[in-house]
Amino acid sequence: MTLASFDRVTHRFGALTAVDDVTLEIPEGQILGLLGPNGAGKSTLLSLLQGLRRPTSGAVRLFGGDPRDPSSRMRLGSTPQETALPETLRVGEVLDFVGSHFPERVDTGELAEQFGFDDLLKRQTGGLSGGQRRRISVALAFVGAPRLVLLDEPSTGLDVDARRVLWDAIRARHAEGVTVVVTSHYLEEIEALAERVVVVDQGRVVADDTLRGVLGRVARSRVTLRTTDAGAVIALADDAPAVTDDGELTLMVTDSDAFVRRLVGSGLDFSELGVRGASLEEAFLALTREPEAAAEGGVR
Repeated sequence: MTLASFDRVTHRFGALTAVDDVTLEIPEGQILGLLGPNGAGKSTLLSLLQGLRRPTSGAVRLFGGDPRDPSSRMRLGSTPQETALPETLRVGEVLDFVGSHFPERVDTGELAEQFGFDDLLKRQTGGLSGGQRRRISVALAFVGAPRLVLLDEPSTGLDVDARRVLWDAIRARHAEGVTVVVTSHYLEEIEALAERVVVVDQGRVVADDTLRGVLGRVARSRVTLRTTDAGAVIALADDAPAVTDDGELTLMVTDSDAFVRRLVGSGLDFSELGVRGASLEEAFLALTREPEAAAEGGVR
């Protein structure tokens, strides 16, 4: 069953085209990862689904209706990039207040335990850390027993341990039947959560496939090794892109099997040989042609 869809949707801000002729369906039961560089149109797509904007052309449908109709949004949960909570209310009061606006809701204690803040229920939100507030903000997207949840950069500001607790909670809600769309600049997050990956660049969908399918779009493999003659090894790889870091040589080769055979047959000195397929980051950079993002360790 399709929960939401875009049918040839375009959205412009004056002369700027943020979303360009996008057709996309979100079926029930998936965790969909939405990727793209800054300004690619990810947040605009989510705002169209939430009824916060109307398309310049094309049609957006949510549960079969217009997202701008409040009745269409009753089974939709969302978390924006920015966290804003009423500072004088206790955490439990915030969850109860938001939950009271829905015909069905998830129990406050259950949600707090799942998202790892059951010890904070009696604390005022104004006294919480940014990471604690972020976890509560994400949990609020699930309090109304939604069928579809939109998470825009959900783990922003969280440390590694808190991020993994959040991922476990999202997986648990998904296992209970919630469909999730998540944007993230942590590619590790998309690899950990998503079953399907949609890559957006300059307002257009440039890839829509399973995680494995998107990774398969990069025809190169990463080979790492240590050698005393890096120049000769690179020559064996037909001058493939190569980087040396602290004595370790990394090459991106099109045919790793053929390269390893040539390397072994050459008699060149090498050790600590490793071969693996492309990472999601490498696939993303290849699809969006944003090599400068690699130096920043991620994308937004």
